[in-house]
Amino acid sequence: MPQSSYRDNPQAIRDLVQDTQVHKDIFISQELYEIEMERLFAVTWVYVGHESQVPRPGDFYTTTVGDQSVIMVRHGDQSIRVLYNRCAHKGVQVAPEGHGSTGKFFRCPYHAWTFKTDGSLLSVPLKKGYENTGFENMEASRGLEAVANVRNYRGFVFCRLSAAGESFEDFFGESLSTIDNMVDRSPEGKLEVAGGVLRYMHRCNWKMLVDNQTDTCHPMVAHESSAGTAVRVWQEAPEGTPKPMAVELFAPFISPYEFYENTGIRVWKNGHGHTGVSGSIHSNYSNIPGYWDSMVAAYGEERAHQILGETRHNTILFPHVMVKGPIQILRIFRPLAADRTLVESWTFRLSGAPDMLLERTTMYNRLINAPTSMVGHDDLEMYERAQHGLAHARARDWVNVARLLEPGETGRENEVVNGTSEWQMRNQYRAWARYMTEGAK
Repeated sequence: MPQSSYRDNPQAIRDLVQDTQVHKDIFISQELYEIEMERLFAVTWVYVGHESQVPRPGDFYTTTVGDQSVIMVRHGDQSIRVLYNRCAHKGVQVAPEGHGSTGKFFRCPYHAWTFKTDGSLLSVPLKKGYENTGFENMEASRGLEAVANVRNYRGFVFCRLSAAGESFEDFFGESLSTIDNMVDRSPEGKLEVAGGVLRYMHRCNWKMLVDNQTDTCHPMVAHESSAGTAVRVWQEAPEGTPKPMAVELFAPFISPYEFYENTGIRVWKNGHGHTGVSGSIHSNYSNIPGYWDSMVAAYGEERAHQILGETRHNTILFPHVMVKGPIQILRIFRPLAADRTLVESWTFRLSGAPDMLLERTTMYNRLINAPTSMVGHDDLEMYERAQHGLAHARARDWVNVARLLEPGETGRENEVVNGTSEWQMRNQYRAWARYMTEGAK
């Protein structure tokens, strides 16, 4: 190790993930990145977008699933379709980057071939030119390729590019409870994307970001100079000064190790898991006037307590999504290369809830996740230092993930462990190795 080629050597890939350590190649090998696009991102259920981004028939949103360009579009029957963004004629991207409305059909900007919003071919200019060519049997006659496996779960749209693979329910299992809790926080049981999206380029491997989401031993160290300074400045304010919302959001980041140990981590199957089982950094935010009353009116007092009492910190929906239910934020880690990751941070409005909740959500996103944020810069520097160190320091080949290893933990799932355990990281890497080698000869 490193191997000259991993593509035809599944055992070499398996050997990269051990019980207590993972090899640096999983972060720096471009060949492994390319295999990930084929064997991981194409065969698992990957997040596409939210239904509120395409509210009316003809509305579309373009994005990527792994390295594949796709269109999420609302069809005329109100269903949501996911299409490959590639004209059946010359391969031109049919829909532009971003979102908009295409009306009843897509029209290729190159030669004006048109396609219905389910992808089927609608018309071809000068079609008589294809007479006696066998056009009806050609690939082009089938229109835009539609992704067959699409699932809208409570407004969150996922797809699986591969024809074969686990069902949606089998893949996610109990991890869907995090989405349930975030949606149930709306008195109307409904979310909508609001506040735009923050995009932030990271010069590091995508798995470093996924790893970090359940790393509870770094906040009080890496964020001391940012969140810690904000708290100290507020503490010097005159007595009786109300705590600003920003300080309320910053302060939990510098909680001691003991706090995180007691909050716990839940480990699910297939690489999913979350921090914050018994409370989290989101547990003690100030009450928003009118919110509790609206939740009781919608759900009753007992159920409202259950919903709002669940304050999970970071939930990883493997391979590349992190959900913050209590603050209504979803982050997507989009791999672009072995050492490039685009991070998207989306904020949601709780329908029927006071506007101040959205204000807190968008403030959190700006302060923590934006390219101009304070806390996000701390993490980015660590990721990029790690990427450089792994690629350019030959002294060591392995990354250690041994903290609180339990004998026989491989294959166990749906367990709650110490909040500073690295079990969830190991869970992710084991899932990575399995998907990267399943079906390989």
